[in-house]
Parts: sequence; C-alpha cells; structure tokens
Amino acid sequence: MGKATHHLEVHAPAQACYDWWRPLTRLPEIFSDVESVEAVTGDGSRTRWKVAGPAGTTVEWEAAITEDAPPHRLAWTTAADSDPDVTHSGSVRFEDKGGNRTEVDITIEYHLPAGKLGEAVATLLADPQRKVERAGAEFKRVIETR
Repeated sequence: MGKATHHLEVHAPAQACYDWWRPLTRLPEIFSDVESVEAVTGDGSRTRWKVAGPAGTTVEWEAAITEDAPPHRLAWTTAADSDPDVTHSGSVRFEDKGGNRTEVDITIEYHLPAGKLGEAVATLLADPQRKVERAGAEFKRVIETR
C-alpha cells in the first residue's frame, strides 16, 4: 500500500475549490500521469480513470464517490464491481480560513497487485508524494488564476 498527502493554502473560497474538484474530470489538469477521468453516471458519482502506465501502457479503473460534503470534503475509491490493476482512493478536504483563503488537504492511497503487474504499476506510481505535491502546486496555480 502507498499513501501520499499534501497540505496547502490557496487564495480562493472553499466553495470554488470544491466546485473545481467535484466532477473529478479536471484531475488530468493537475496530475500529469492521469490521461483522463470521464463521468460514467449523469451525476458524476462514478468515473472511469485512465492513467499512463510504463512502456506506453494505460491502466484503467472505475471509481465511485464515497463522500460528498460540499464545500468541505470529497472522497472516492475504486468501484467495488471494477476489476482494476490497482486499487485506488483519494480525498480532498477544504477548510475555509476566511479572507478568501482555504486550506486544502489532498490524500491519495493505492494498493498494488502482486507479481510482474505489480512491479509495472509500482513504476507508474513512483514517488507518489512528489506527484501529489506537484498536483497541489498546480491546483493552487489554476484556482488562483481563475
């Protein structure tokens, strides 16, 4: 299992931060290895993820939103009926600090399969802490320039 967390403060209201994250479809803008996140259901509570894998491969899975508490928290995990190569979950917490400032906590967790596939996926997920920190910095840039 791997886990990465990042805490940052942005100059934007919590509602705007939540609204940006809620569809999950914008995550490719801040996570460089996420190729796409597409809504599977009309309300966006289930999404299909495509992530760039090693040697030009793509790893895919479906995720379901498990907690949706606007504008404070959003969480998702690999859908129970999905058959992924990697089990993944994530959450984002938004705390309004007043004065158009929001504290943002991003957490990503994953479980790798065993064997050669697990080794390949581990390459994909190399240095998850750095990836989450870069995503946080990119989110800050995007939300503050809106």
